Amino acid sequence: MIDPKAFDDLAKRFAEAVPPGFRQFQAEMEKNFHAALQATLAKLELVTREEFDVQQAVLARTRAKLEELEKQVAELEAKAGGGKRRKSAEKPAEPDGGEA
Repeated sequence: MIDPKAFDDLAKRFAEAVPPGFRQFQAEMEKNFHAALQATLAKLELVTREEFDVQQAVLARTRAKLEELEKQVAELEAKAGGGKRRKSAEKPAEPDGGEA
């Protein structure tokens, strides 16, 4: 998940934003802000940077393999075609019979 130090820093910033009269509750508020932030961010189902980097590498390999396979398919089609055109599989349109 996210670095715990980031939670602490963010919770501390929220607590410091509180007016001076409420500073006596600062430690308790830091804990509350920290817990609320953790709960909120946990609901977001975020991934770690490491997980993201791994998936990015997998995607890059997949794209490279796809490009390689596309080239192979194009080469095979060129060899199989050998200058021949493919026949169209379309049928001529049949007129509608005006049967009632």
